[in-house]
Amino acid sequence: MQDIAQAKSNIMKAAESLFKANVMFRSEHANLSAKVADDHIVLTKGGSIAQLTTDSFAVVRLDGTVVDGEIDPVTAEIVEMHTAIYRARPSVGAVFHNHAPHVTAFAVAQQPIPLVYEPLLRFGITEPVPVVPWAPRGSEASVQGIVDIVREHPGLPAVMLANHGLIAFSANPQQTAQVIITLNEAAELTLLASQLGGAQPLAEQAVEQVRSRMKQFASADSLR
Repeated sequence: MQDIAQAKSNIMKAAESLFKANVMFRSEHANLSAKVADDHIVLTKGGSIAQLTTDSFAVVRLDGTVVDGEIDPVTAEIVEMHTAIYRARPSVGAVFHNHAPHVTAFAVAQQPIPLVYEPLLRFGITEPVPVVPWAPRGSEASVQGIVDIVREHPGLPAVMLANHGLIAFSANPQQTAQVIITLNEAAELTLLASQLGGAQPLAEQAVEQVRSRMKQFASADSLR
């Protein structure tokens, strides 16, 4: 398990990846967290992640108690959104929420992102990425909707929040950033393909074939 200083550094590097990939919308709003112990996480404390420093974080227990630092009001209401995912899926090492433009277009349309882009398979996405029904940000209903999908779809590393954005969760900050980047690519290419008659589904055997190739040559950490 990474320590607090390493977790902060890894989140800052992952945030840079999100900006370089142009998956941060103009508000630069996001909230990013990483696990530092079985019952503690570090979480960005403000709304913008444009200029993160080591002072841009708070340490939070999985029961939602802030034990070090302060959380801005804009972030306080979503603490449970992060901690509930860690509690529901102990294997998760990082949780990121942002408004990646093309993914958020699907969220605003309340439409799942179909499984048509092969690189998604390398992150364990083997089904359409669903939309959590709308509820106020960070509310009990919103969090419960996220947790229901996390539990019912144990391999899925992301969900969309209706009319809002997305939340991704994976083994570590960099991989979580790559989930967002690849999902945004999938959303963008699906929208572009609609101008060419529509995206076509992957072959039925694609999931198993890709898994086999990954075992032969690489792991999910090697991305594409």
